[in-house]
Amino acid sequence: MSMWRFDKRKCILISLDALIIFSVIMGLQFLIAWTTPSSLIFKDDVFSAASWISTAVAIVLMVIVRAVWGVYHSVWRYARVASYLRLVAADVISCGLLLVLFALLDFGFGFASTTMVVLLSCLLALVERFLYQVIYASRKTHEDSAANDSHRINIAVVGAGNIGASLVEELQRNPQAHYRPLFFVDIDKDKVGRRINGLPIYLEDDNVVDRIRKSPVQEVVIALPDLDSFERKKIYNKYKETGCKIKIFDYPVGDTYGDSKRRLREFNIEDVLFRDPIKLDNLTALEFYRGKTVLVTGGGGSIGSELCRQIAAMQPKRLIIFDIYENNAYDIQQELVRRYGAALTLDVLIGSVRDVERLEQVFATYKPDVVLHAAAHKHVPLMEKSPAEVIKNNVLGTYNTANMAEKYGVERFVLISTDKAVNPTNVMGASKRLCEMIVGCRRDSKTRFVAVRFGNVLGSNGSVIPLFRRQIAEGGPVTITDKRIIRYFMTIPEAAQLVLEAGSLAKRGELFVLDMGKPIHIYDLARNMIQMSGLVPDVDIEIREVGLRPGEKLYEELLVQVDHLETTENSLIFVEREEPLQREEVEAKLALLKAALKDPTPATIKEAMHQTVPTFHTPEEVNCTADQSREMQEANT
Repeated sequence: MSMWRFDKRKCILISLDALIIFSVIMGLQFLIAWTTPSSLIFKDDVFSAASWISTAVAIVLMVIVRAVWGVYHSVWRYARVASYLRLVAADVISCGLLLVLFALLDFGFGFASTTMVVLLSCLLALVERFLYQVIYASRKTHEDSAANDSHRINIAVVGAGNIGASLVEELQRNPQAHYRPLFFVDIDKDKVGRRINGLPIYLEDDNVVDRIRKSPVQEVVIALPDLDSFERKKIYNKYKETGCKIKIFDYPVGDTYGDSKRRLREFNIEDVLFRDPIKLDNLTALEFYRGKTVLVTGGGGSIGSELCRQIAAMQPKRLIIFDIYENNAYDIQQELVRRYGAALTLDVLIGSVRDVERLEQVFATYKPDVVLHAAAHKHVPLMEKSPAEVIKNNVLGTYNTANMAEKYGVERFVLISTDKAVNPTNVMGASKRLCEMIVGCRRDSKTRFVAVRFGNVLGSNGSVIPLFRRQIAEGGPVTITDKRIIRYFMTIPEAAQLVLEAGSLAKRGELFVLDMGKPIHIYDLARNMIQMSGLVPDVDIEIREVGLRPGEKLYEELLVQVDHLETTENSLIFVEREEPLQREEVEAKLALLKAALKDPTPATIKEAMHQTVPTFHTPEEVNCTADQSREMQEANT
């Protein structure tokens, strides 16, 4: 039935085109017959057999050329400029073919008459289609306006260029759209006073905020191309003064594959707080990972799953996801299967890095070339209550995996660490410092071992961003531990890119760190997220201070201290050089921890960790002097 309707539509359109061409020819014939009976425009009598044959040839040839050029495949109710240009191009070709054909056959129309027929036929066909489009859009708008008008949101569009114009056109032509554009705002004075799609263009000057406040605009949409993080933040801060909700017509944040389309979306916290993400050296990384068997431990987690996405796009020989939590592993498996199908050799394995026999089975079976070790417990307050589990999973799990990597000749092993490993005040951070020691002491190994330190990762499971979003959606309060607390942040795609680039750059024993810019006050983060939701902090949503959690300190150490670091090919990635421990020293530390596990009380475990990690301090020791730290002073500037 649907196919019949489709053929019927094409037949009607072809018939109308044929009728237009016939009418144009007959009209010209009659016009010439009445005005210039002896005209030289037509070579023969106007109603001769040759003229009728020429008319039929013109109709058939023009319709065929239009069909070949896909003119009849367009859905004209939604047609854009490209569809109209396709029709013009087809008729230009038809004109040329008709001139050649009539010249060879020596009958019918001359040059002037042929050109005039094609030109007028093309013009009338364009008008016919445009009128159909306008009438259809008008009819649909009237049909749906009564039901939808009360639900539409009035918007002002910042940016009267191609992106803004295409957004407005799309919204105006979609009767079901939830947005009603009222006007444009642009910095180009030459555009001011003009109209695009019927909407006026106002100048983005010092009065634009007041203009929007006084108008019925409910939301402001940013439709500008290629904004960097500084420009996004500047524009967001300007228009949030209107009291309207701010949205952006842009690509999704963290578009891993680079093939998404622009869409109208919420302004994310990532859009306004951070520098532009590190760009992966595609040539170096692609060359390194292509054709290799890559094992990702903890591959179902926030960082692990993003690593899997990016590795999958690099044409590996095989990708192995290893995780203890089957639900997360299943989710990333299904995502990659949908995207790549049989083009990706993918194995998803359930198991724990604590289980030496299971690890042995995996390494013996698949013999990976690269191991990205993301499996770890990471939640600071939970691990303060269960420190023995941190040792078993983070420390011994890393030790087990590293041993297997050496035993089975893995080419490179990349450990994911954290800024909390720097002068740690909690057992999670101390465990990651021990993991760095385990990796760092293996510089004599044939396997290249490296570690990568992260700051806090935006949007990861259990991070502050999803927590704040849930609290705002529930009406508050938004809870922060301390108004003074600061943290470094990075996005999930950026973190994954750093791991992959570190893996491709690794020589042996490096500790890669990232220049993450200035630390950010969590309190400011909470306020920004509330404002992004169109609400007022401490008016619509309360921000409540609840006190520091166990093991938490007010600031994290700066990851980048240039006097201790070496640069890499990427200007934002550095290598921290430190004197590595010997294997015997690390083994002695692990023996002490294993002994503590025989009496796994929190006090016993923490005491053992203090002995094995000399830089492990209590939060009280660090927080009492936090205000004098360079990090806190920098965040307050």
